[in-house]
Amino acid sequence: MPRTVKCGLIQAKNAGPTDAPIEEIIRLNVEKHLAMIEDAAKQGVQILCMQEVFTTPYFCAEQQTRWYEAVEKIPDGPTTKLMQDIAKQHGMVMIVPIYEEEMTGIYYNTAAVIDADGTCLGKYRKHHIPHVNPGFWEKFYFKPGNLGFPAFDTAYARIGVYICYDRHFPEGARALGRTPAK
Repeated sequence: MPRTVKCGLIQAKNAGPTDAPIEEIIRLNVEKHLAMIEDAAKQGVQILCMQEVFTTPYFCAEQQTRWYEAVEKIPDGPTTKLMQDIAKQHGMVMIVPIYEEEMTGIYYNTAAVIDADGTCLGKYRKHHIPHVNPGFWEKFYFKPGNLGFPAFDTAYARIGVYICYDRHFPEGARALGRTPAK
């Protein structure tokens, strides 16, 4: 593995109106991110991470069942499949956080880890789910992660993933430092 790895992070505001149909919100956000991914590739980024549930705005500030329509399967959903193709095209490792549906009614805040050859290496599910007023009604949407703290050997580096609120709890960081790669 190389000693120096160029990494990139994308954090962007929602691309369209939040009252639009969910399918349109996802389409607009994916299109917006594709342009930024292309720019990152031109700058030589080798590992790229997008923000939490990047296909939608952060909808957890409210409790609306309409957001359940935003769930996708990992690795078989359309966003993961598209990002696998993009990762392969650019030789880029990608961390792709989306709203995952494991089965009907079982949803997670998940990040797919995609290698530079387009292979989906696995996923990380956010463990710590805040549910406090104001603005964090995450238990309305997500179950706590159940996959532990996996580390993934990618083309450029060994990667462990944490999502947002998990950073407040040190056990995951300790586990990542000791976890064998999958």
